[in-house]
Amino acid sequence: MKKKALVLINTGTPGRPHWRSVYVFLTRFLNDPRVVDLPLVIRKILVNLVIVPLRACKSAKLYRKIWTQEGSPLLVYMERLVSKLDSGLKNECDVFGAMRYGEPFLENVLSHIRKGRYREIIVVPLFPQYASSTTGSALEKTMKIVQKWEVVPSVRFVSQFYSHPSFIKCFAANIAKYDLKQFSHIVFSFHSLPLRHIEKVHPGRSPATCNCTGEMPEHGTFCYKAACYETARLISREAGLENGGFTVSFQSRFAKNWISPFTDEVIRDLALNGHKKILVVSPSFVADCLETLYEISVEYSHIFKKHGGRELVMAESLNDKEDWVEAITEIAGLSKISVQ
Repeated sequence: MKKKALVLINTGTPGRPHWRSVYVFLTRFLNDPRVVDLPLVIRKILVNLVIVPLRACKSAKLYRKIWTQEGSPLLVYMERLVSKLDSGLKNECDVFGAMRYGEPFLENVLSHIRKGRYREIIVVPLFPQYASSTTGSALEKTMKIVQKWEVVPSVRFVSQFYSHPSFIKCFAANIAKYDLKQFSHIVFSFHSLPLRHIEKVHPGRSPATCNCTGEMPEHGTFCYKAACYETARLISREAGLENGGFTVSFQSRFAKNWISPFTDEVIRDLALNGHKKILVVSPSFVADCLETLYEISVEYSHIFKKHGGRELVMAESLNDKEDWVEAITEIAGLSKISVQ
């Protein structure tokens, strides 16, 4: 059998910024029972007859605003990241990029790996904080596919890396690029999730009364909310931020019963309280995408200015930066490489 295969997985993106392509993507994405964890009949009706038809055209317009000549930013950064890793690790493993709900499909990537007869597969979903709807779904899909192979190689999963020193240093380095004296406040914005997703992780412990906003509780190891707050604390400490100089919030909510405080409301309140220039950092995204390039940079910037703020700056994500390329090798437990 051949050497190792490293598989990086992200959520995915439409193939084109056209309503039909977005419709197909959203249908795949939202019909995943780990994403919309409602009873089958209710999920099918809600997703296929309400959410997708209503959101496809609107989302397509937003995708067109961030689309580049090379294509979707999320896919472009994935391809660049894989290329740099593959070049640096060519003597140890082959590197593949896959999407859970879009091209290159995880099924096709694993099929190619199967034919290559690798002796070990290392799977790294590119979601720093574990959530059933992201990491859980990617790992479950991988296991379902691989377990049907005649020859099942060694498979190693990295389920989360929010506290890995290399990841923390990468985001702290991003923040360090800015003159923090120019900003009156920093917002760490994470993707929100339904509260019921959190409750399932530690039943009997209410997310509303959990002490994870101040410290990492013993039961918070795989709690998305707890991991988000801990991520912000670790990055702020590494970046040398003063206590009280940042706020943790959650974006991209679909309803009120999602993890809060909500980023749009936090940003509005900061503007109303006299803040003129703020920095927004999104450590739940390792590549810039619709949620950072449009939701934060455009929509939230508009909200901030509308309520009296002067400038909202979004700190770019890790994308395909050299320190992030090197960090992934450490997170995956591979030889440390140096990217020139």
